[in-house]
Amino acid sequence: MTATSEESAVRHLPGEHVLGNPEAPVTVVEYGDYECPYCAAAAPVLRRLVEESDGAIRLVFRHFPLAERHPYALTAALAAEAAGAQGAFWPMHDLLFARQERLDDAALRAYAEELGLDGDLVVGEAAQPFGDKVEADFAAGLAAGVGGTPTVLVDGRRFSGRMELGALRRAVSGGNGGLEPGPRRQRRWPLGLRRAQREPLAEDPQQDDAGDRCHH
Repeated sequence: MTATSEESAVRHLPGEHVLGNPEAPVTVVEYGDYECPYCAAAAPVLRRLVEESDGAIRLVFRHFPLAERHPYALTAALAAEAAGAQGAFWPMHDLLFARQERLDDAALRAYAEELGLDGDLVVGEAAQPFGDKVEADFAAGLAAGVGGTPTVLVDGRRFSGRMELGALRRAVSGGNGGLEPGPRRQRRWPLGLRRAQREPLAEDPQQDDAGDRCHH
């Protein structure tokens, strides 16, 4: 990966959400979908990676809703952004993954209120202004060659191993374990805002040898 393409892969986007030390020397970027079970399984692992790094790792979350496969992923992303505007992005982020079996508007409103937020501001027309942020994240994912969720980049290099703490720590430490040498070819997909039928996974998300990811 050239310096230019690496800088592009980890560049800051407006309204970026960072977990951990903002000045951490290592940046882990996750492209995720709130309705993806593999993302839900990865969430606590990535949080531990950051919290047990002594300030050496920061996590940036970017939205990559697979809207044609997951009918509530987009509205959940908007709700997370709207919660962020009320100062509670990460609490809402964690709650959405913990309760991803129900992400309709009534549930999103209830989750916001559980966090002490104004539930009416995270759904419907009130949440639509946050669509630009979700679109920007999705476009950045396409530019980085993202083809499924979760996709994790460690300082701009794609992590292709299993979403396990040990494997992620080895990748972060510079051992190159699970890191691809360069960016994938850019994909060209529309965000696709239409709702689709929910598709159950054929296998346990913890048993996917392909890397624990939902694909477009």
